[in-house]
Amino acid sequence: MNVIRKIEHWGDVHHSKWLDYLRIMLGLIIFGKGVSFISDTSVLQNMITQNNVFGFSGVLISVAIHVVAFAHLVGGILITLGLVTRFAVVIQIPILLFAVFFINLTPGFSTPNSELWLSVLVLFLLIMFWVVGSGPLSVDEGLKHKTGKRYA
Repeated sequence: MNVIRKIEHWGDVHHSKWLDYLRIMLGLIIFGKGVSFISDTSVLQNMITQNNVFGFSGVLISVAIHVVAFAHLVGGILITLGLVTRFAVVIQIPILLFAVFFINLTPGFSTPNSELWLSVLVLFLLIMFWVVGSGPLSVDEGLKHKTGKRYA
């Protein structure tokens, strides 16, 4: 547990403002993917059934799509605002690992497979923000200073 606290402290100390703009963009991309999953579930459902991921049936695929869409919508908003960022990122990481290794990897590493490259980039950024945290332009930072002044 002490190692995790040291990593969090290092991330809080070494966080630039440009990383906050990158975090906001990441949150908007994840939120946008959640909106696209909700608006057209058949595309994602076809991708999962084409790849025969874990032999899911129709009902399980439908439930999984809605859970992933909800996680992307809520997680995207939380990451964009910088509110409980590390928690929101940890929720997104398993979804992106699944997307990279089971959904987007089967078509291959070709240039037209932009979904794979986007998933890999988003996964990398999620891991980075898990380490560095939300930064100075976030709701977390505002709450930290607000509660620090009130109770200190």
